[in-house]
Amino acid sequence: MITDERYIFQHAKKLLFICLFVTGFSFTLYVQQDLPEVTVRARNYMYLKSMDQSAAQPVQLLRRQMAAYDVKESEIYQDDYDTYAITFYLPRGYILAVYDSTGQLISTAEKFKNVALPHAVTAAVSERYPNWGITNDTYIVNYKDGKEAHIIYKLILQNGNKRLRVKLDEKGDFKD
Repeated sequence: MITDERYIFQHAKKLLFICLFVTGFSFTLYVQQDLPEVTVRARNYMYLKSMDQSAAQPVQLLRRQMAAYDVKESEIYQDDYDTYAITFYLPRGYILAVYDSTGQLISTAEKFKNVALPHAVTAAVSERYPNWGITNDTYIVNYKDGKEAHIIYKLILQNGNKRLRVKLDEKGDFKD
């Protein structure tokens, strides 16, 4: 009697395992679909090419959204205006973008607080100020069409009760 129960229990366990395996496999087959490849081209791709690629991920995503923005398709577009100032927001910052009447990007003013810093910046700070910690950072970018972007990181460093303000560029070079 005991061997029959053990036999039934072992086969029931195997059967349950096989059923769960087949069910799980069928769900993965149902979920996997091949989607057509989509290529998104930004209207203002030159802006994206000139920007710092080591910027924090949320900043890069907002930049792509801003570069792809089509002012001519916007509800605010009118033929009467020469320029349009559009602000794109994140919880930690914004990009103020100025477009001409054709939708070409003229300039941007960007400011983000407490975003991930590039390795060059953190390495330069830790080398020059080894016992200091970064307590606050502000990432500022000014871009004008056809010119290189001006990028500055403003940091507040702390060591015990001492605080220090420093400025660096994206390469980790300290600025006055």
